[in-house]
Amino acid sequence: MTGARRATVAGMAAPGWAAAVAGARVHGGPDELGVPWWDFSTNANACGPCPLAWARVQAAARRHYPDPDYHTLRQRLADWHGVEPRRILLAASGSEWILRWSAWCARRGWRRIALPRPGYGEYAHAAAVWGLEPVDDGAQAAWLCDPGSPWGQPEDESRATALLQEGGAMAVALDRAYAPLRLEPAAQLPEPLCARCWQLWSPNKALGMTGVRAAYVVAPAQADPLALQELEQLAPAWPLGADGVALLHAWTEPTTQRWLRASLPTLAQWKDHLVGSLRALGWQVRDSVTPFVCARPPQPLAADRLRGHGIKLRDASSFGLPGWWRLSAQPPQAVQALVQALRGLPAAEVAALGGP
Repeated sequence: MTGARRATVAGMAAPGWAAAVAGARVHGGPDELGVPWWDFSTNANACGPCPLAWARVQAAARRHYPDPDYHTLRQRLADWHGVEPRRILLAASGSEWILRWSAWCARRGWRRIALPRPGYGEYAHAAAVWGLEPVDDGAQAAWLCDPGSPWGQPEDESRATALLQEGGAMAVALDRAYAPLRLEPAAQLPEPLCARCWQLWSPNKALGMTGVRAAYVVAPAQADPLALQELEQLAPAWPLGADGVALLHAWTEPTTQRWLRASLPTLAQWKDHLVGSLRALGWQVRDSVTPFVCARPPQPLAADRLRGHGIKLRDASSFGLPGWWRLSAQPPQAVQALVQALRGLPAAEVAALGGP
């Protein structure tokens, strides 16, 4: 074990290390008040759930363990991506993989990591847990996200190229959770660059089924067998349950992909309605290539009051953007409820619109 790796392990064993990462981990979706009537806080496809994926999950073989090596699923995903099965790694969720990949980087003795800024808080959380220092230059490992959250913008191709060139980062991970929901197909990283990254896919957002936790990774073509073995060994036994297996099988079905493509024009219309409504109320709204946007109200937002109306937005402070909020495209009825709540109508009048 190298000195750097010993220091990493020793640092993780030191008392009080958890205090450094003990801040609240903020996410969208249900909270202590339950499921919001009008939930703008998650990026799940609001046209969902995908009917075929929903049916497959309902019919999942829950009485039995899945195959612990997931042979059939790996082959299915490998065929779909046109790669060898050895390059498919399975994960309990995108967040689980972020922690696992960060642990692997630390065990390899790497100390400096480049993170998306602003970006999903789990990247920074995992880096802190494993003693990785976020840096702008000289990174030994890096995360990319295409398109990213919260801005919903494509990854910077020049940044990706610099990280992947000789003398750049030793390993680069690419989060592609929102790639299937991209509304502007031309705005994306070139596939040759993507193929050199550890590509993370978590289709539950695109399918409108975020309650089913399942993800997978396509390893780079140049990944050495030892790296693949190490990452497999860092996973728990059976990272996917029957529901997750069913979801990922359904993900590769042509019927599922046709449904997803058909949902994108609807999401684009709903997004335009949302953006227009917010701007009419004086909000500043950033452009995006996704069904979600970041927006800043003309005065501080009373989020608790909105939650009392059954409405939830995603506070972007945890992304490093205080004063901004991330909102996903939702049906017109949801936007109507949001507008009425922002205009100060009583909760009873907003509730009269009815939940979804």
